[in-house]
Amino acid sequence: MPKVKVPRKSTAIDMTAMCDVAFLLLTFFILTTKFRPQEVVQIDIPSSTAQIPIPDKDILMFQIAPDGKVFFGLDDQPTRLGLLDRLETGYNMKFTPKQRDAFRLTELWGMDVRDLPKYLDMDANARANAVQPGLKIDTTGGEHQLEDLILWSRQTNNNLRIAIKADKTTEYKAFDKVIEALQNRKVNRFNLITSAKGSKE
Repeated sequence: MPKVKVPRKSTAIDMTAMCDVAFLLLTFFILTTKFRPQEVVQIDIPSSTAQIPIPDKDILMFQIAPDGKVFFGLDDQPTRLGLLDRLETGYNMKFTPKQRDAFRLTELWGMDVRDLPKYLDMDANARANAVQPGLKIDTTGGEHQLEDLILWSRQTNNNLRIAIKADKTTEYKAFDKVIEALQNRKVNRFNLITSAKGSKE
């Protein structure tokens, strides 16, 4: 009796649904990812064994460069605009709508407050490549710009947590000026940003 041949069936699988899911996931991650902003200054943070995480929102950030320059940033756009309103009244300045929009998008900056309008008039590429001199810390003229930024930011958003990110080669005197300004405004709790021991940021 002859053998009955079983017809071979194709092993092709319809991958359309799988491709759709893959592209949907890819689109989701692209649209929801927050890209890391360009750093104003490169900071090599020290390592520690601390395990306390920095909060994800409502952060007032000070960055201290190796040469002692201090930079200031807020992570919340409404808080930035509220601070700008306080700067207008406190320093008798006026910002145009274009300058306000540029400040709203500025993550980190460091210069005399009075130089802000000129800085904000630059286009985005020029601002990203501009060399900033750092915040005005000297109080000999009677102005306390660093303290004003702390006070007015906290009055605008009272949920702010303060974080300091300093390079491991920064001299203590630059760090001390920031801490002194914080204590003058009755802020005695703040976070120091470090990397976990044995790992790079």
